[in-house]
Amino acid sequence: MDSAPVLLTAAAANMTESLGDLANTTNGSPSMSINRLFPALLECFGIILCGYIAGRANVITATQAKGLGNYVSRFALPALLFKNMVVLDFSNVNWSFLYSILIAKASVFLVVCVLTLLVASPQSRFSKAGLFPIFATQSNDFALGYPIVDALYQSSYPRYLQYIYLVAPVSLMMLNPLGFVFCEIQKWRDNPNSSQGKMKILGLALLRVFQNPIVFMVFIGIAFNFALGQKIPVYLENFLDGLASSFSGSALFYLGLTMVGQTSKLKKSSFVALLLLITAKLLVLPLICREMVELLDRGNLPVNHTSLSNYAFLYGVFPVAPGVAIFANQFNMEVEIVTSGMVISTFVSAPIMYVSAWLLTIPTMDPKPLVSALQNVSFDISIVSLLSLIWSLAILLLSKKYKQLPHMLTVNLFLAQLIVCIGMVLWNFIIKERNVVGQILVFVILYSALYSTYLWTALISLCLFLLTKREVGNIPTVLMALVGWGVPVVIVCVLVSVGERDLDSIDSAFFYGKAQIISTAVVLLASIMLSGISLMCMSRNGQDGNYLVLNQSSSLGSSGRTADTTTECKPESPIQARSPTDSRAEICACGQENGDVCQPVGSPTTLNINEAPSIEDGTVYIT
Repeated sequence: MDSAPVLLTAAAANMTESLGDLANTTNGSPSMSINRLFPALLECFGIILCGYIAGRANVITATQAKGLGNYVSRFALPALLFKNMVVLDFSNVNWSFLYSILIAKASVFLVVCVLTLLVASPQSRFSKAGLFPIFATQSNDFALGYPIVDALYQSSYPRYLQYIYLVAPVSLMMLNPLGFVFCEIQKWRDNPNSSQGKMKILGLALLRVFQNPIVFMVFIGIAFNFALGQKIPVYLENFLDGLASSFSGSALFYLGLTMVGQTSKLKKSSFVALLLLITAKLLVLPLICREMVELLDRGNLPVNHTSLSNYAFLYGVFPVAPGVAIFANQFNMEVEIVTSGMVISTFVSAPIMYVSAWLLTIPTMDPKPLVSALQNVSFDISIVSLLSLIWSLAILLLSKKYKQLPHMLTVNLFLAQLIVCIGMVLWNFIIKERNVVGQILVFVILYSALYSTYLWTALISLCLFLLTKREVGNIPTVLMALVGWGVPVVIVCVLVSVGERDLDSIDSAFFYGKAQIISTAVVLLASIMLSGISLMCMSRNGQDGNYLVLNQSSSLGSSGRTADTTTECKPESPIQARSPTDSRAEICACGQENGDVCQPVGSPTTLNINEAPSIEDGTVYIT
């Protein structure tokens, strides 16, 4: 298993070498410099890793990290914004692109906010409805996004760099205030005695917006843009260049520092919400951004239009900004989900950006060498996956966990993935021959197993939901097996019987043309919907169970106090050794463990005035 990352890196390098300069368009028009993406990713995430190692090894303390963050957010970033806003040429700005990004972000913000209000628990509904939409829409534009855009578009579309400075304030000025209002409402609900009217809530939300240096430096930069005629005075230019040039490296290094110890705050109960938020940020938002540009931007030539829509997709893949974690710490709400999600989304975004950039350049590449290179890479990845799946299946079978739920369904998922890898290896050899019967047979095996992996993923989610309902005996395992294996075989057999085969195609994904694309989309959509609904219901069911236990324990505690208010819990013998569990039971009047409701005196959460301040303390904004 340790050799898998090395083999995957070799496969990525093999793809880069095989494709070479295929990123150039077939008609000679410029495109993104795809060959510069991998070095740019290594540069950015290498600096982030250095910052993480420095924080983990305590080479840089929390106080020193706070000072670095203050320098980045209060000196380097304002200088960078001011410089670029002054020299920005507004006559070359494509305003339809900005409208498209605004509508896309507003749509995702609204959907996440409404779903959170419907699904979240009543006790923390408004805090989640305020911070989760900000998490799903605010991107790390400057520290991580700008170097990636510079690597991809500096030689072909250099004006795309200026859109970073125009798009970033969209979330900060138009969407974030709504989230801050929900957080202020949550604070008022938690402390209803405080005199906090509607105007005060709105005023506090707007104050947080204008305290952000990104917002007011944009306004100041625009004002000086018209006052100075888009030209910085000579005596200021070198000064601003010195500060601005220090932003990129220091911001990435500080981003690595802020990641130290964040994932340890994540609880199992928050995993589902975090998974859905990362999906909304890294998958849903990019797709909506691209479709909005495709829909609204009709004034450009086809080449520029396609390049702009691809740029919108890549912009949506940028990870969550560290500023969201700052907001969570300031409100002291949903800190564990937001901070852990910031770390996970940052590292997950790297492979997504790399793969997305290649996929977006595929329509402009020469098709013959491209398809051949993709077949070689698919073959290499299938071999790596085959070895990993054999190892995973061996562990499950030797541990005899396959007899239990949900491990029984997991074995079926691994088995289906194993068949997909074998089918892909066979396809690489059979497609080179003109044996039609063999090609159809391998196609049936490959896509029956592929559709089965989609369905087994959804069935595992359904099984987990039923297990939370304590309905182990009512789980129809036989019916699930028929659905997981039988339905894909039926769909593929119908596809082979009805669809028209493309004899010239060597790509298994388009072997039966549009009919195959439609069937794949339908199966995948059904799997996503069933998985999403099951996970949301499972999360809501867990929250309801927790509140039921809390209500019962609260009533028991109040009745106990009414019966005898002078009774104290004491051990039978002062010499008798006590376990931490017994100690906790003595301190809690209810005698039950309910998360943060009853905290022992010696709890790790007790405030220590001698402890060094954390990295997140203070107001540091890096977007």
